[in-house]
Amino acid sequence: MSEGQFSVGSMNRRRFLQTTGAATVLASSVFSGTAQAAPKRGGVLRVAKGHGQTTDTLDPGTWEHGFVIALGYGYCGYLTGVAPDGSVEPQLAESWEADSEAKVWRFNLRPGITFHSGKDVTPEDVVASINFHRGDDSTSAAKPLLAAIDDITSEGNTVVFTLSSGSADFPFTFTDYHLPILPAKDGSVDWRSGDGAGPYVLKDFSPGVSATLARFENDWNSDRGYFDGIELLAIVDLNARTTALISGDVHVIDKLDLKTIGLMGRRPGLTIHEVAGNQHYTFAMSTNKDPYTDKNVRLALKHAVNRQEMVDKILFGYGAVGNDHPIGRGQQFFNSELEQRTYDPDKAKFYMKEAGLDSLSVTLSAADAAFPGAVDAAVLFQQSAKDAGINLEINRVPNDGYWSDVWMKDPFTAVYWGGRPVEDAMFSTAYAKGVAWNDSFWDNDRFNELLVTARAELDPDKRRTMYFEMQSIVNEDGGVIIPMFANYVFATSNDIAVSESMASNWDMDGERWMERWSFA
Repeated sequence: MSEGQFSVGSMNRRRFLQTTGAATVLASSVFSGTAQAAPKRGGVLRVAKGHGQTTDTLDPGTWEHGFVIALGYGYCGYLTGVAPDGSVEPQLAESWEADSEAKVWRFNLRPGITFHSGKDVTPEDVVASINFHRGDDSTSAAKPLLAAIDDITSEGNTVVFTLSSGSADFPFTFTDYHLPILPAKDGSVDWRSGDGAGPYVLKDFSPGVSATLARFENDWNSDRGYFDGIELLAIVDLNARTTALISGDVHVIDKLDLKTIGLMGRRPGLTIHEVAGNQHYTFAMSTNKDPYTDKNVRLALKHAVNRQEMVDKILFGYGAVGNDHPIGRGQQFFNSELEQRTYDPDKAKFYMKEAGLDSLSVTLSAADAAFPGAVDAAVLFQQSAKDAGINLEINRVPNDGYWSDVWMKDPFTAVYWGGRPVEDAMFSTAYAKGVAWNDSFWDNDRFNELLVTARAELDPDKRRTMYFEMQSIVNEDGGVIIPMFANYVFATSNDIAVSESMASNWDMDGERWMERWSFA
């Protein structure tokens, strides 16, 4: 290792990499049930998720909700992962190092790892897997995360990434669920076969219905994958999902009915878990379509939301008010100095006048597929907007096909975001100019300039100043209303042993429950 480089084996530099990542909140509250148990092997786990649609595929570039995120982490291998404490951890890559400017990164692969088919995992597979999401023709949601990569090469068992500018958080990039390492084939990757290098082998996948997996006996990590098999079910209907848990048909469900969570918590044999993280619920306005092209209209709508009422009546206290930017309170560069926006009908009316309007009529599309209680949240928004002179009509749309037919198609929609472990990943995925998941179609020159500069800045104080400004810009000019951050709340039967400290970067232990949990 040459002078000026650093690796995960060097304490000072390793500490630097960790502190530039997520400082997520790890707060797991158990309302009933038994204490944690040591992992043991065996049994088939049945899990019902509140997501899944018939348009789902195994193409990782299209993955967009909790069902396929969990599925991907279950059967696929990734270069790096997010540890329960929010730091980045080695997976298929056993170590990495960068030059002094964080522009050239070398990832060293673990030797002897195979895909489920028996094929060795090689640097060529890694290069093909990452390049699958790059290039002019790519429509992958992960494309913006890889925009800084100029070149990818291999040297022996090492993959070398050369960036156009430095990236302090670059190892976190490969934790994104869109970026599994898949077998190279004909200049691309073979995603259709379902071959992966994760702890479980994919046996069956019925889009919008279910997936079946079995433990991979030759997994490189013997300290994960404790179940014999997994039955993953897509049950979007909340009542049906809840009934499945109470009746014993499944062991785990996510996205609980928060209105009745107290009653469920008193049922014998069930445990309710709550984890605070970066998940947030939003209303996205298409800033390329009238009337949302006008910043004053956007500000009027932001002031017409009663955020605390939504936290009280939609989240029932299992969350916190949002401030119209996507960075969570537990993240390292959360802007604690930014004034909290509150419900203010008079300010909403002021901004309507600034837009030259005496009244405003808009239509908000919503379904509970967007987030639990999305339709009820739209009704609360409708009521609070009336006092501001805003007529908000609600377009109640079907759950199935919401993400393919409504989100980013209709000009004003309800959305959920799981957040990202670091600020750059969140901003690059959903707020940078022209990226696939910029669901407000927002374009701000100063924000886009700061995005590149902050990514390459290695001085934490300077990065903080830039990320503070970026949050302020999104708050003031952005096309997304973010009224609330929602804690992850899910339930398990008492015969399931979960992690003692659960990750908060995604729902259900960072959606890596397949590899971390076991029967008690």
